[in-house]
Amino acid sequence: MATWPKTKVAIAGLGAIGQAVIRHVSRGALPSVEIVGVAVRDTEKGRNTLAALNVEIPIVKLSQLAEAADIVVECLPGALLEQVATPVLKAGKKIIILSVGALLRYPDLIDLAQKSGGQIIVPTGALLGLDAVCAAAEGTIHSVTMVSRKPIAGLLGAPHLVENNIDIANITKPVCVFKGTAREAAKGFPANLNVAVALSLAGIGPDRTTLEMWADPTITRNTHRIIVDSDAAHLDMTIQSIPSENPKTGRITALSVISTLRKLDAVLRVGS
Repeated sequence: MATWPKTKVAIAGLGAIGQAVIRHVSRGALPSVEIVGVAVRDTEKGRNTLAALNVEIPIVKLSQLAEAADIVVECLPGALLEQVATPVLKAGKKIIILSVGALLRYPDLIDLAQKSGGQIIVPTGALLGLDAVCAAAEGTIHSVTMVSRKPIAGLLGAPHLVENNIDIANITKPVCVFKGTAREAAKGFPANLNVAVALSLAGIGPDRTTLEMWADPTITRNTHRIIVDSDAAHLDMTIQSIPSENPKTGRITALSVISTLRKLDAVLRVGS
């Protein structure tokens, strides 16, 4: 049986997603992947996290991730995306981006990838039907609408709520707190609506993709309904995502990153 060199992966961020990737790799669930470094904002906290995971992985600076790895997984706050992605793309390497909303603020990263031969990979995350939307976009999509409902804990502190003095802490029934485009949603809910931006990039763009956000005290799962009208198909899809230990992040988001890494050199690849 042929043996192939392992893909060297570095991780920017050790939150719920970064830890999930490390756990899967450390127990052999991704045999073709080797984690060669992590970058964290708090070095001492990072060391403690790695110790709790019972792994020995070097902690490096953001600027060093590209030197160590073939592919970098970005799972940090969106404000740090440019710092993480620029050296990776300059080196002509690949980066898996979770802070998809921030990509709208840094469109030059796409140009940089084009010039350097690097690649920006956006995983499906907590979105379903992304392959179908990409396929529909090869024809004509007439409209894309997304309705998101989140438990209160997953929305507290969102910039849109703070800036507009919207208090959801004590609501007893669902309240619509936002209607607008995916681009506007990415600004108002940077930790919540990366899925909306991913949907827009797959389909008709962030200015034509419309979104509603509901704060819902009656649910415990992040719920997204996506309606796409196109000349190829009418799509009406709903997903209820179970939150991770970080209420702003669904468990399936981390699993989507793991699935993406598995596909990189799979002999059988299902889905685009």
